[in-house]
Amino acid sequence: MAARGRDRRRRGRGAESAPATHRDVNYRQLRNPFPVMEVFPADQIADMHETALRTLEELGVKVLLPEARRLFAAAGARVDEDSQMVFIGRDLVEAAVASAPKSIACLAGARHRDFVLELGSLVFQPGAGAPNATDLERGRRPASGQDYLEFLKLTHHFDVFQMISPQVEPQDVPTHLRHYFTTQAQIELTDKFPFFFSRGTPQVMDCFQMLAVARGLSDDEFRAHPHCYTIINTNSPRTLDIPMAQGLIDFARHGQMSIITPFTLMGAMAPITVAGAITLSHAEALAALTLTQLANPGAPVCYGTFTSNVDMKSGAPAFGTPSHFQASLAAGQMARHLGLPWRSAAGSASNANDVQAANENQFGLWGCLMAGATVIIHSAGWLEGGLTVSFEKLVCDAEVLNMVAELCAGAQAGQAEIGFDTALREVEPGSHFFAASQTMERYTTEFYEPHLHDYANFGTWTERGSVDANYRATAVWRDILNNFEPPAQGQPGLDAMRDFIARRTAEGGALPES
Repeated sequence: MAARGRDRRRRGRGAESAPATHRDVNYRQLRNPFPVMEVFPADQIADMHETALRTLEELGVKVLLPEARRLFAAAGARVDEDSQMVFIGRDLVEAAVASAPKSIACLAGARHRDFVLELGSLVFQPGAGAPNATDLERGRRPASGQDYLEFLKLTHHFDVFQMISPQVEPQDVPTHLRHYFTTQAQIELTDKFPFFFSRGTPQVMDCFQMLAVARGLSDDEFRAHPHCYTIINTNSPRTLDIPMAQGLIDFARHGQMSIITPFTLMGAMAPITVAGAITLSHAEALAALTLTQLANPGAPVCYGTFTSNVDMKSGAPAFGTPSHFQASLAAGQMARHLGLPWRSAAGSASNANDVQAANENQFGLWGCLMAGATVIIHSAGWLEGGLTVSFEKLVCDAEVLNMVAELCAGAQAGQAEIGFDTALREVEPGSHFFAASQTMERYTTEFYEPHLHDYANFGTWTERGSVDANYRATAVWRDILNNFEPPAQGQPGLDAMRDFIARRTAEGGALPES
């Protein structure tokens, strides 16, 4: 009878209730376990780097912020004030690359959430910065404050997300008060590494003050380590606008991290070839990186690129394509040429959480992993090329990221794992290992336990209502939100932070301007 019971459980694959799991997972402080791939030979990478330097020297970059142009000019760059063009010599670039830290210790709201960004480390973020949100219950809609809070709670729940992304835009919160809303939410609802927009010095300074007050940090303590980050997008081709340049300067001077991200779509804002697009992206990233080091030598900065192709029939961005994959590999080669931690991205152009969305996101994700990316943005939940984040897609993509995180731990093959005495010796030929000592010791902890995937056979799945992964994902995110508990707060200045917000709000807040 016992044997028949075991066989029935095996055939049903979940027909009977399983014992509670005792797995203790830790998907933080990950290291990329995969050997890096290269798309171009080393001599061609060197030529692309040389061409990027030549581009900065001969063609220049348009820098719209006067203060940034003054920093470049004071360092010896040739500046044409009439055209706002800055021509950056390779000596300045090489000095900046030399002073940029190769390893960045990022301090989150709790010490177990801290991580280090360097070549070989691996950090994930969910989809970011979308103006819309969608789910199967409420449909597609302009993102609201409620959407921001819910997406933030989901991000906190999944251990595999180490950084808070820009989430969604809470469009029902006025722009002069929005940074108070988003910063307070990040400080109160999660202890992960927070994100602040660079939308002008007044807003950035407010965010820095809120974080320092909440964590009880002095000015010197705040500036000593990065406690938050921003994302800086250049305006390709070869333009650095006012808020982005100001953000680079503000974050650098306060010791906080900028992730530099030229958004170069092949055939649109960049040459149509992978080599040409990455060369342009590399030049723009070097220009922005140089500005951070002129503002504060040694300032933490993460090299980055977001390069894919457009659909040449419609002009729309495409993601998860072979060109996107190749661009990630090339960007990894450029980052390793510099020795800097770097950012890449997955993502999807699909309009729904369907097979296309899964294929594009996973193909883009594996391009990042094979390229050795340090930070992978838009790794979960991103649809429509960034116009929407999907609650169901975040849950579906997090399943894949968890599996990747499991691989980061590596497999062991010691005597306990081989199991000569606890498995091989115990089981007679033709028998099974269900009751072996090794199996009984490990059966609740050995294998990854999915939060979404259903391993029941067709009959059992049908009896349960034939619910597909998309609708199961709705139940998962609903359960997470219904049972969400914010982390225990070890931050001494929460009341002082709330008082600061109330005072600044009464004063009129801060507009998004430099």
